[in-house]
Amino acid sequence: MLKIEEIRKAYKNGEIEVEALKGVSFEVKTGEMVAIMGPSGSGKSTLMHLLGCLDHPTSGKYYLDGNDVSDLKDDQLAEIRNDYIGFVFQQFNLLGRTSILHNVEVPLIYKGIKKKKRQEIARDVLEKVGLGDRMRHFPNEISGGQKQRVAIARALVNQPFLLLADEPTGNLDTKTEEEIMELFHQLHDQGHSIIIVTHERSIAEHAQRIINLVDGKITRDEVVG
Repeated sequence: MLKIEEIRKAYKNGEIEVEALKGVSFEVKTGEMVAIMGPSGSGKSTLMHLLGCLDHPTSGKYYLDGNDVSDLKDDQLAEIRNDYIGFVFQQFNLLGRTSILHNVEVPLIYKGIKKKKRQEIARDVLEKVGLGDRMRHFPNEISGGQKQRVAIARALVNQPFLLLADEPTGNLDTKTEEEIMELFHQLHDQGHSIIIVTHERSIAEHAQRIINLVDGKITRDEVVG
C-alpha cells in the first residue's frame, strides 16, 4: 500500500545543511494502523509531510498504491493528496463561520461535486463519526472532541486511500482522547489504512505497529500486543 525506501530529507540553513531524515525505510500494508512516534526534533513532522505528499524527499523513493510519487511536480502531488490522502490535524482547522455540514463538504467542492450529492455524502460521513445530530451547528457550538470528529469526517469524505493523523489528540482532555482513539479503532475495523504521528506512547500503543524515530533514523519497528 505504502512503501518508502532510503528516504532522506535535508534543509539548508545558510551554509549549513541539516539532515532531518537519514535513510528511512518501511512499508505500511492496506488496512494497517501504524503509529510513528518520536520526540521533538526526531524528524516525524518532516516524515509526515513527505508521506502526505506535502513535500519532496532529497533522495530515496516513495511508493503510494504502487505509484512512485517521489519526483512528482507540485500540481501532481496536489492531485495525489486530493485523491489518496485524508488529513487530521491537532488544531482541527475548521471554518468558524460555516456549519459543520459545510466544513465536511469543502473537499468535495474542490472536486466539483454538485451540491445535492456532496451534502448527501457529507451527511453520511457525519453519521459515521457520531455527529448526525450536529450537522447544522457551527464549530463554536460544539466541544473539542466533536470538532476533532468533524475534522475526521472531513478527512474521510473523499474516501481516501490513507488517513494521516498528526497529533490528533494533542488538544484534548484524557476522556475525549479515549473517545477519539476509539473512533480511529472503529475506522480501522472498517478497513481504513491509518498512520498516526505522535510523541505520546499511550497514543502510539493504540496502533498495530509503532515505528520509533530518533534523530532522523528508525530505531525500532515493533508490533503492539
